[in-house]
Amino acid sequence: MAAELRRGPARRSEGIHVRLVYVLDTNDLRAEADFWCAVLGFEREEGEHQTYLALRDPGGRWPDLLLQKVPEAKAGKNRMHLDVVVPDVAAEIDRVRGLGAEVLRPTVEEDGHLLAVMADPEGNEFCVVQRLDGTPGE
Repeated sequence: MAAELRRGPARRSEGIHVRLVYVLDTNDLRAEADFWCAVLGFEREEGEHQTYLALRDPGGRWPDLLLQKVPEAKAGKNRMHLDVVVPDVAAEIDRVRGLGAEVLRPTVEEDGHLLAVMADPEGNEFCVVQRLDGTPGE
């Protein structure tokens, strides 16, 4: 399997499309949706689902964030996380703290970036990042 992964990008037959969606486990769909919509500027895709709630970028540039209701609380460190890349890390930290985020690791300079490790209201980790070369975060 590892050798197959090193061969290069996957080849897809014409007509087969792949869409990347990030899924975040949560205990409270509505509260997490409020938080992440405010942080990312996404919109909820309302539906009849009791277990899932999709958040979409209204501009269609970024993958969806799908919230999945789970019974257990978060345990341990995230193996994958989101980086929120912004022009001003200090201002963004203040903004997301006002939305209910917590600073887990204060801002440090690392490899040409300023970054802080944060947690959303349920403890899911994410980073707030600023590129020091002034280029946008896209």
